[in-house]
Amino acid sequence: MIEPVKRDPVRLGQESVWDYPRPPLIEQTTEHVTIELNGATIVDTSDVVRVLETSHPPVYYLPRSAFAAGLLKSAAGHSYCEYKGVAGYLSIGSSPRAGWFYSTPSPGYEILAERIAVYPGAMDRCTVDGETVRAQDGDYYGGWITRKIVGPFKGSTGTVGW
Repeated sequence: MIEPVKRDPVRLGQESVWDYPRPPLIEQTTEHVTIELNGATIVDTSDVVRVLETSHPPVYYLPRSAFAAGLLKSAAGHSYCEYKGVAGYLSIGSSPRAGWFYSTPSPGYEILAERIAVYPGAMDRCTVDGETVRAQDGDYYGGWITRKIVGPFKGSTGTVGW
């Protein structure tokens, strides 16, 4: 029998990933996102879409046009999300397979077309409204953790069954 997940306490101004829905919710936001790589700011935008899914920190999708020119290169492989569809991968600058995209997202997720999600752990620094993001654990997951988000989060040891 799987034990229920013990949720972290939620304080004023915070969100619990356990209140996020499944299937995932798409949320447009005006949060200010920056990404730094190799000593340069490669993204600086407030044109942001968050994907919110049960047990996962938000994944931020940024316009392809927000990335510095010449940084995005196709990378090998694809994966499949039962909700969003087939994802392709990108190398970003010197970081292999550091981002992904849905060129033809499933119905309901069309807003993700022409947007890129980035693994924050593959970058030097990612920020949301000036706060440095902590990467979600696990090689497969790309959630962005800030003080505003509480878990526990899928991806850590022992969370496979969540």
